[in-house]
Amino acid sequence: MTEPVRTLPSPTPSNAQGPVSDTYKGWLFKWTNYLKGYQRRWFVLSNGLLSYYRTQAEMAHTCRGTITMATVHIEVGDTCHLVLTSGGRSYHLKATSEVECQRWVSALRQAKANANQIMLHSDDSGDEGHLTQSDRALTQGVLKTLASKLDDLSTCNELIGKHGAALQRSLSELEDLRTPTDGTDKLKAVNERATLFRITSNAMINACRDFLDLAEAHSRRWQRALQYEREQRHHLEETIEQLAKQHNSLERAWRESPSTHNGNTHTHTYTHTEVREGQQEEDTSDENEDIEFFDAMEDSPAFITVTATDSSHHRLSGSSQSIMSGGLPGDWSQESNVSPSCVHPQDSSGSNHVQIRRARRSRIPDKPNYSLNLWSIMKNCIGKELSKIPMPVNFNEPLSMLQRLTEDLEYSELLDRAARCDSSLEQMCLVAAFSVSSYSTTVHRTAKPFNPLLGETYELDRMEEYGYRSICEQVSHHPPAAAHHVTSQRGWTLWQEITIDSKFRGKYISIMPLGSIHLQFHSSGNHYVWSKVTSTVHNIIVGKLWIDQSGDIEIVNHRTKDTCHLKFSPYSYFSRDVPRKVTGVVTDSDGTAHYILSGTWDDKMESAKIVESSRGCGGSEGKQKTVYQTLPPKLLWKKYPLPENAENMHYFSSLALTLNEPEEGVAPTDSRLRPDQRLMEAGLWDEANAHKQRLEERQRLERRKREAQATLALEEGREVESYQPLWFEKRTDAETGESSYVYRGGYWEAKERQDWSQCPSIF
Repeated sequence: MTEPVRTLPSPTPSNAQGPVSDTYKGWLFKWTNYLKGYQRRWFVLSNGLLSYYRTQAEMAHTCRGTITMATVHIEVGDTCHLVLTSGGRSYHLKATSEVECQRWVSALRQAKANANQIMLHSDDSGDEGHLTQSDRALTQGVLKTLASKLDDLSTCNELIGKHGAALQRSLSELEDLRTPTDGTDKLKAVNERATLFRITSNAMINACRDFLDLAEAHSRRWQRALQYEREQRHHLEETIEQLAKQHNSLERAWRESPSTHNGNTHTHTYTHTEVREGQQEEDTSDENEDIEFFDAMEDSPAFITVTATDSSHHRLSGSSQSIMSGGLPGDWSQESNVSPSCVHPQDSSGSNHVQIRRARRSRIPDKPNYSLNLWSIMKNCIGKELSKIPMPVNFNEPLSMLQRLTEDLEYSELLDRAARCDSSLEQMCLVAAFSVSSYSTTVHRTAKPFNPLLGETYELDRMEEYGYRSICEQVSHHPPAAAHHVTSQRGWTLWQEITIDSKFRGKYISIMPLGSIHLQFHSSGNHYVWSKVTSTVHNIIVGKLWIDQSGDIEIVNHRTKDTCHLKFSPYSYFSRDVPRKVTGVVTDSDGTAHYILSGTWDDKMESAKIVESSRGCGGSEGKQKTVYQTLPPKLLWKKYPLPENAENMHYFSSLALTLNEPEEGVAPTDSRLRPDQRLMEAGLWDEANAHKQRLEERQRLERRKREAQATLALEEGREVESYQPLWFEKRTDAETGESSYVYRGGYWEAKERQDWSQCPSIF
C-alpha cells in the first residue's frame, strides 16, 4: 500500500539564506489514494507557486500539480504531517522528520507572506496598467483642472453666502430707519454689498460654465472609452463561455472513450471522478484506473468505491458470486450498449407481436425570430413570483405547465422494467433513474411554459403504445398548483401534486417545485415518494440563458423503508467535475448501502452493485471514509437524441412535439384547445399575445367574483365555499400522512360518453 519511508535528502534552498528564500526544493510524501497511500514526490517552491513532480527529471516536461501560495491555508498536523488547503482542495503531505517538516513549514509560510505582499503591491499600483503614458498624463491633467474648478466653485459659494447674509442684514436695517439722515449712509452700504453680491454671483456663474464646458468636452471621450470597455468585457464573457463549453465537450469526449477490456479483467473509468473532500487533485496518473470517488450521502463528507476486477471475483464465495452475477434483471444487465435510436422502446411485456401505432407528428412550425427588450419588462418585477409577472408569449414555449408535467413520462419504460423487478433495491435504482430522467428535456429549454388557467386540464392517452394514460388538472391559481394522475397497465400508478414557487432575483430566476411525487407498484405494493429539485435559469438580463438543476432528492420506499439519496451538483465553469453531475447511494432499512448511482441529469445514469465495504482513513475533518468495492457499472438510463431541427422547434423532444397535437374527443378545458398557445405554436405571436391578455383578464375577473362571493358569505354568516376541482379531491395519504389532491375518477368515463356538461368554459 505505502512505500517504506527512507532517509531522504533535506529540502535544498536555492541559496544559503535558508527558508527565507522564495525558492525551495525537496522530497515529500503526498497522499494519493487508499490503495497506494502516500507516494514520494519532488516538490519545488518558486515564485509563489508550489509544484510537484514524480521525479526531478519530470520538471523539464510535466507538472503533476500546482498550488498557489497566496491563497493557501497551511495546517501542521502530528508526526511530520502538514495539510495545504487551496481553492476547496486539500493536499496531505508528510516529511521524513520533524526538522524537515519544520523547514518546509517555514519556507511555505514565508512564500505565502511574499506572495501576499506582491499581490497587495500590484493591487495598489496596477489599476491603470492598461493606459498609455499620454492617456494617463491627459487624464491626470483633466482631473487636476476639474479639481481646481471645484475649488473655485466652493470659494464662490462661500462668498455668495457671506455677501448675501450681509446684504440681507443691510436691507433689514434699512427697513428700520426712522430719520432721513440715516438713510443716505445705509443706502450706500446696501449698494456696496449688492455690488459685491452681483460680482460674486457672476464669478459663480462663470465658474459653473467653465466646469460644465470642461466636463462636456471630456465626457464624450470618456463615454466612448466606457463603451469600448463594455464591448471588450462582453466579448471576453462570450469568449470565456465558448472556451468553457469547448473544454467541457473535450473533457466529456475524452472521459467517455470506450473502456479497455483485456481478457476477463474489467477496467472501467467513470465519466467523472469525484475525490473526497481534502483529496481532490490534478495528478490523475497517481490514481488507480479502477477507483471511483463519490460525494458522501451520509454524515461523512465523502466515500470511495473500487470497481472489483476478475481476480477479486475468484476470491469471493460461490454464493456471493451468484449474487453478483445474477443481482440484476436480465434486461438490465444487458443494456450497457442500449441504442437510443428509437423514441420509445418496443412493448416490454414480452410478446412478439407487432403493434400498429398511431402516427404522431414529428415537427412543428419553426420558432420565429422576435426580438424584445427583456429589461424593460423585468426591471420592475424583481422579487415577485414568476406566476404574477405579466409576460408576453415571447418568453414562453407553446406548451402549458400541465404538458411539461406530463413530460415526466418520457421514459416510462423505466417504470415498466421496475415493475418486473423482484428485488426492491434493484427497483429503487430504476425509480431513481426515472426521477433523474425527467430533467433531461430541460437542458436547452429555458423558455417559460404557459401558466394554466384554473380548471384547465390535459390528458395524454398512450394506452395502445405504452400502456398508460395520464390526466392533469390545474387545481389552484395562486399559488399555482397542478394535480397529476397516471395509470399503467404494466403494473404501476403515479400521482403528484406540484406547487410552483418562483422568484426573480435580477440575474436569475429560481423555480422551486413544492409537493411530493408518489409511485406505487401493483404486484409488490412498494410505495415510493420523492420531491423535485430547484431549477435555476441564469443570465436573465445579460448573456446567454442557461438552466441548471441543483439540490437533493430523497426517495423513500414506505413499505420496505429502503432509501435512495441523490445529489444534483450545481454547475460551475471552474469545476473539474462533469457538468450536471448526479450521484447517489441506495440503502436498505438498516442503512446498509447496496448500490452506487452516478451520471448526469442530461445524459445517462449508471448503477454499480456494492459487494464489500470497509472503513478507511480519517479525512480532512477527522471523519472516517467508507470504501465500497463494486461490480462494474450497468447502464440504467440513456437520453434519447433530440429530433432533427430541434433548435428551431424550442428544443422539443420527440414526445414534446406530440403533446400539443390536436386530438378529437378531449375535454373542452384541455390545453390543446387554448387559443393563445395554439397561435403561438403557429408563429402568430401578436395574435397570441392579444388572446393571452384576454384570457388573463377574464381569469382575474372570475377571481374577483369568487372573492366577492366569499366576502358576502362571511357577512351573512354562511360557510364560504372554496373552489373545488372537477377531477381531483383532497385526501390524506395513509402511509405518508400528507394531504394532497388525488384523482377522484370519472374523466375517462366522461370521455367515453363524450359528456362534458360539467366542464367550465375557460377559453
